[in-house]
Formats: sequence, C-alpha cells, structure tokens
Amino acid sequence: MAKRRRRRETPCSDGSDSLATRLNQHNRRPDSCEEAESQSGRRRKAKKVKTFSASETLLVQSETTGASSASSRYASLACSIELRREAKPRRREPSRRGREDRREWAYASRDLSGCGDKVVFVSYNILGVENAAKHQDLYAEVQPRFLKWRRRKKLIREELKLYDADIVCFQEVDRFDDLADLLKKDGFGGVYKARTGEANDGCAIFWKDDRLTLVHQDNIEFKTFGLRDNVAQLCVLKMKQRVVSNSPAQSSESPNDQNQLLLVANIHVLFNPNRGDVKLGQIRLLLEKAHQLSEIWGKIPVIIGGDLNSMPQSAIYQFLASSEEPNGYSLLWNLLQLDIQLHDRRKISGQIGCLSANSSVKHQNRNSSSIKWMPASRQCVNRWNDDELRLATGSEKVTHLQHHLDLCSAYFGIPGSCRTRDNCGEPLATSYHSRFMGTVDYIWHTKELVPIRVLETLPIDALNRTGGLPSKKWGSDHLALVCELAFLDRDGSAEIAQNPVTNIGQAL
Repeated sequence: MAKRRRRRETPCSDGSDSLATRLNQHNRRPDSCEEAESQSGRRRKAKKVKTFSASETLLVQSETTGASSASSRYASLACSIELRREAKPRRREPSRRGREDRREWAYASRDLSGCGDKVVFVSYNILGVENAAKHQDLYAEVQPRFLKWRRRKKLIREELKLYDADIVCFQEVDRFDDLADLLKKDGFGGVYKARTGEANDGCAIFWKDDRLTLVHQDNIEFKTFGLRDNVAQLCVLKMKQRVVSNSPAQSSESPNDQNQLLLVANIHVLFNPNRGDVKLGQIRLLLEKAHQLSEIWGKIPVIIGGDLNSMPQSAIYQFLASSEEPNGYSLLWNLLQLDIQLHDRRKISGQIGCLSANSSVKHQNRNSSSIKWMPASRQCVNRWNDDELRLATGSEKVTHLQHHLDLCSAYFGIPGSCRTRDNCGEPLATSYHSRFMGTVDYIWHTKELVPIRVLETLPIDALNRTGGLPSKKWGSDHLALVCELAFLDRDGSAEIAQNPVTNIGQAL
C-alpha cells in the first residue's frame, strides 16, 4: 500500500506527456469497437477529445508554474468531473410546435362585483363509435389505435378533469352507460336521449352532483314534426345552496333563489347540407321550447350547446344571433329577421361553400379573413315550396324567421387570437377529418349570464400537423368548446366592461 502511495506521489519528468498518456488510456477502446463506430459516434468522440485538450492545457500551465503533485491530482480530478458534465445530456426546451399544440384560456376583463355563482360549461361532440366504424374513409390518416373507444373515453375524461367542468353537453353518444359509469367516479350525474330511427347515438347532459340538481327534464323528437330522427334535450338545473358557516341551520331558499336556476339545452342538428329547411326547423323548435321553459320557470337564464352543422358565416348563424323586436326599433328588427327567400336552402348552413373551399381553410393564417356577408340587394330570391316553408318556419305562409331569446355567443363575447378565431369571433375550426375542417359547434347563452373565459381551439397549422382527429392527445374528431359563465343579478345591475381584453394564460 505504501509502495502504491509513493508511486502516485512521484512526479513525471514531463507533466504534459503523462497527462496525455492518462487521457489516451482513459479513452482507449478495442479496435473492433472503433471500426463498428458510426459517424455520429465519431462526432461525439471528437467533442470529448476537444474537452480533454482544454483541460490538458490548464493542467500543463499549472505544472509548468511549479504546482505541486497534489495540484496535479486535483486538476486531474477536475478534468474527470468536467468530462462527466460534458457527457450529461442537456435538458430540452419546449419547442414552439409543442406550445402550439396546447389550448389556452382567453379571459375577459370584467367587473364581477355584481355576479353570483359561476359554472364551467362544456359542449363536446365525442364521435360515436359506430359512426367512426361506418365512415373509416374520414379517418384514413388517423392511426387505428387513436380511434379505439377504450382509449378515447379516457382522454375525454381527463379533459373534463382539466376543465373542472360543472355541466357537459355531449353529442354522438352511443356508449352512454359506459360513459356514465366512468364519469360517476368524478361526481357526475347525467341523462340521455337517443335518436329515433335506426341510428344508435344520441345526446347526453351531465352535471356535477355536488353543485347542481336536476329539477326538470324535457326532450324533443324532431321526427314528430317531420324533421328527421334528430333529438334535443332541455334540463332545468338548480345550483345547490352554499351553507353559510355562521348560520349552518339556515336551509330555507333565499328571495333570489330564481337566480340559481338554469336551463341547459343540447342539440345535434341534421348534417345533410342540402336540407337547410330541416336544419332551420330543428333549431327553431329548440329555441321556441327553450323560451317557453325559461318563461315557465321564471325567466331563467339559458345555455345552448351543440353541434349545429352550420358555419359562422351562414344564415342559420345570423338567425341565432337575432332576437325579438326591441321597443321602438321596428326598422332594426326588420333587418335582424331572417328572410329565408334570400337564401338557397342548400347553402343556408354554409357547409357546401366551406366543403368546396376546405383546402383554403386548412392553410389560413394571421392574414386570413372570413367570408363576407352579401348585401341583400345583391342576393337573388330563391323559391321555397310549401313543404319546405312549413318545415323551416312552421307555416306555408311565413317567410321571415325570428325567435324570442336574446342570445349571445360565448366565444364572440371574449376576443381571442387571430390564429384561432375568424372575423365573426368564432373558432376557425372545431372539427377536423379528411373531408372537413371548420366550425360547426357553438355555445350560446342569454344575457343573464356573462362569459368570464373561454378555451381557445387549436391553430390551423397545429391541426394540420395531427393529420386529422382523433389524435394522440384529443379523443374525438371535434374539439370541446369550454367557457366559464357567471350569473348576473336579477336586475342586471352588474357593471360590465365595455371593452373586454384578452389575457392568454393557463394552457392545457
């Protein structure tokens, strides 16, 4: 042992040669391994040799200035530490592409001093299992494992957890029992309405049991009105009273208890682009029923979620955005009414024009613009037969459509990024598969509710990179629409900022 210690302490005649020898021995490898080493491996080796040279130079300088053998050993140890540091892989910074694949919240700047309870509302077409199997051509670019329901339902559940959802409207549900059992674990209760006819899917509304209670349920079977096999749901939900800590015995309802009631409507409108008369008829009946129930329950707020199979630039969107005649503004009301004779029923949903220009939608960027409205003076008059008028308006003699709900679009109410929104303020795309990219999903609410935040969709380039939905991260060919809404006072006294500003923050 003493011999070994003396051997280490004996300085070499040439310090630089001894260090080079030690380094060569440290880096020596069998000839067979060196012959099999790849070009990338040789580049890594070159980097290490360069590091050795730098440390070697430092050591030679210390030895030539008369440093002790202990200094030499310390420098050698430092060289060894430097080698290990150089070999350690560097942490990767998140790429811009990775950031773009996340969805971000857009916030509105509002004075919420007069607002009451808040709810997080989700509308989500989750892609029926049988629909995916019947239309495999729509998912030719999607990996088969991404279409498996066992995988997709887990992604959907994780999404809802991230959103901390209170109310969820699902469309294209054909595994309701499976979905209900899964969401029950997270505290959700729900109701389901299947489509009539041969279709196996339908609509479902879920709510958090610890926050809301189902008070009333109603459904619409559009087949009863000659409007195909689609259905709609309407549920009156009641916010559960919060227990005040200093008066736990108080359980009676407050005078403003009506504020805590909410009507939720869920619909999946007919897809067929050529049947604009049926689409209009289905939406008209839903709005009439929602207004009726809202009045019965004390003019309670209304939220409508669903897949409307209509574009933001369409006449159907214009119809939803209109409302009853303001007092003393008959001229304005005449402009807001939808004159269906000015529209071709095959194009009234905006799908046909969008489908033909789908490639241009896929390449939209910051400078893109939405389709402009055509002035009425430039629109041609289209003939609707009596049957089409009856389906669309409810009467052969009515050509102007109107409704009595004062509706606002949740996404229109909060400005967002031009990379994810069109000129209407709606998302550029809520659905993407091999034959379509565009917006057909919406959240509408009455003015007793005010949006606090909405979840932005994905930019077009990020969607293009997926090759189509569902994907590794998203469990449907639609993106969920999510917003948080607050209840206003009954007298509407809450002061709301006139110019809401966007605050892009928490990402998902």
